Amino acid sequence: MAKRVLAAMSGGVDSSVAAALLIEQGYEVIGATMRLWPEELCRYHAPGPRLCCSVAGIEDARRVAAQLGIPHYVLDMREVFQCTVIDPFCRDYSAGRTPNPCINCNRYLKFGALLERARELGAGWVATGHYARVRRDQARGRWLLLTGVDRAKDQSYTLYGMTQEQLGQALLPVGEITKSQTRELAQRLGLVVAERPESQEICFIADERYPDFVRRTLPRTVAPGPILDVSGRQVGEHHGIINYTIGQRRRLGLAGARPRYVVAIDSARNAIIVGGPQDLLRRHLQAAGANFLSFPPWPGELAGTGKIRYNMQPQPCRATVSGPEQLTVSFEQPQRAITPGQAVVLYQGELVVAGGVIEQALEN
Repeated sequence: MAKRVLAAMSGGVDSSVAAALLIEQGYEVIGATMRLWPEELCRYHAPGPRLCCSVAGIEDARRVAAQLGIPHYVLDMREVFQCTVIDPFCRDYSAGRTPNPCINCNRYLKFGALLERARELGAGWVATGHYARVRRDQARGRWLLLTGVDRAKDQSYTLYGMTQEQLGQALLPVGEITKSQTRELAQRLGLVVAERPESQEICFIADERYPDFVRRTLPRTVAPGPILDVSGRQVGEHHGIINYTIGQRRRLGLAGARPRYVVAIDSARNAIIVGGPQDLLRRHLQAAGANFLSFPPWPGELAGTGKIRYNMQPQPCRATVSGPEQLTVSFEQPQRAITPGQAVVLYQGELVVAGGVIEQALEN
């Protein structure tokens, strides 16, 4: 068990190279691909692109495992995926929030249910192809999460919810190298997925629009309602709040020369609030469900940087604890389109400090 690891193999180049690196490092590697999609989703996307954990992705992972000479298992985790990823995504979207389902998938699937299966197979770790790093801080007596060496591909944002136990049993080999080095290694090893393009969309939605997926999954959640300006005056009617997100400008159907954007979604009134570009700017936010990775207990106010979405550069900010598992974050400069449902993740240099789910933007 001391050297056995269960490698999560999605059928992509990153997880394939992660498994190969662990073999080179002397681990006994067992490959595993999670079967996540419900039958109707497989039929909907068939024959479909080679997406993460799709039927085609499972076949690619099996072929890579054969090339590497390691055993490979397909683990049925459809029920857990439905309950912890798809259902919360649809509920949040139908309530006017914009969730990041990869965060729940990492927390509950890759380093939750899969970790339990690893233990059943006598494995001491779960390995993935994430671009992030884990370190042990002996002085603090804690496991730390750090950004990947390749900051352009860093995925630590989606891993902020990991517990100390999960971090202690996680191996992230490609977090120590760059994406170009990953590609080069895959080509050198002749892996069948060496040239496979990256998937940029949510795996279970593919090329479908998010609102269309939610509408198909929860058909009763779509109802028309008012579009209000920031003063409360009705200026139009929308066709269901699932069709809108903070910062959106297109498909509002509003007349007028001045550009207007979605600046808030009021699910209680089933209303969309629109305003000018200046109305999108906020310096402060409140987040719930906070996970404190680096500091037990939290040291009062903390200065560092923060991200309010995956693809952005961390911005200078200060954070305080405002309640049980609650954070108030104040940025030095106003941020555009702070969006409920997304995560705010806090950093000090390359160290991930904490994170939580954005509840609301606060007045400046």
